[in-house]
Amino acid sequence: MTIAVSPSPSPRRTLTVCGGAHALHDGFTDLLNVLYPLLQAQFGLSYGAIGALKTVYSGAMASGQIPSGMLAERFGGVRVLALGTALITVGYCVAGLSGSLYGVIAGLLLAGLGGSTQHPIASSLVAAVYHGQQSRTALGTYNFTGDVGKVALPALFAMIAAALGWQQAMIVMAALALLGAGAILATLKPIVLHGKAEASKVVAGQDRPWAYRLLFAIHIADDLVRSGFLIFLPFLLRAKGADLPTIGLGLSLLFAGGAAGKLVMGWIGQRLGVVPSVVLTEAATTALILCLLPLSLDLALVLLPAVGLMLNGTSSVLYGTIPEFVSPEKRTRAFAIFYTGGSVAGATGPLLFGLLGDAVGLSTALIAVAAVALTTVPMVWMLRPAFREDS
Repeated sequence: MTIAVSPSPSPRRTLTVCGGAHALHDGFTDLLNVLYPLLQAQFGLSYGAIGALKTVYSGAMASGQIPSGMLAERFGGVRVLALGTALITVGYCVAGLSGSLYGVIAGLLLAGLGGSTQHPIASSLVAAVYHGQQSRTALGTYNFTGDVGKVALPALFAMIAAALGWQQAMIVMAALALLGAGAILATLKPIVLHGKAEASKVVAGQDRPWAYRLLFAIHIADDLVRSGFLIFLPFLLRAKGADLPTIGLGLSLLFAGGAAGKLVMGWIGQRLGVVPSVVLTEAATTALILCLLPLSLDLALVLLPAVGLMLNGTSSVLYGTIPEFVSPEKRTRAFAIFYTGGSVAGATGPLLFGLLGDAVGLSTALIAVAAVALTTVPMVWMLRPAFREDS
């Protein structure tokens, strides 16, 4: 399946609007890490139960991504993306207005389904209007914009929740999602994803199924580490004496480092290559998580941007490599599968690590998270022949 575009949209506007949608959706997802400690305090939840809540959201997102791509091909990516953003409004309203645990579960399910539209559709829209080397740069920029939302929205949510309560904060976020849905419809030209595209409209690439599968496995391990660390970080900061606004600050520092990592590692990846870059980020992630455990709150906050830089740096290298291993007519499906795999990892990782945390404690569970990062090193080392084929 390849991308056809009619009429020809403005690449810059497409990247701007899709980047804005990415910022909103990623922010809406990661502000939930501020919400979970509040729910734990109100409802007396265990780490396993918190992990299960995150699994509801991530599982809905994972299950909806490939169907979202199919709907986009039939009804248009812009419409489906706007509808998904509006569905987040409904979900957050349900969670905020009900104030009950069952209402939160229902709201997370709806919001997760809405969030499933963004990654496969927006990335395909960007890839449809940028070609050749411009595609890699544009996708890297698009990948970076998600972290802008991760920096801003958790901090904003934490401030509103501290002042008004988490239910009112959810309603404010729902209103922001509704504004985002309207902006997508009002400013983005229709881009149809279907059938066959002109040769000049696609990005060169060769089918290397074994390399794509290996890249996919590295992506899964990387997402497990990221989701496992995120589920524990608010509780680690709280154990060090952080209050709610400080937890929000800590998450924003982590995501700010992550945003920088996506830009920096994209640049480093072009110069060092994929294999050395991934080895660097994953080994450094393990070391930094382990260093974080004994530190005081102040020193931990200082270290968090560096943790975020390495924790998120791998993703830019991985996403930008997909077009090298997949031919143009299969690329939209490859993106959808790749993002779905990450969402599945994001759904199962918090539950498994949460249960582990209940069994062995917070610090030991974080050591296990750090160890998973090292499993990517032998996998990326096996990927070297794929790049030698290009030389």
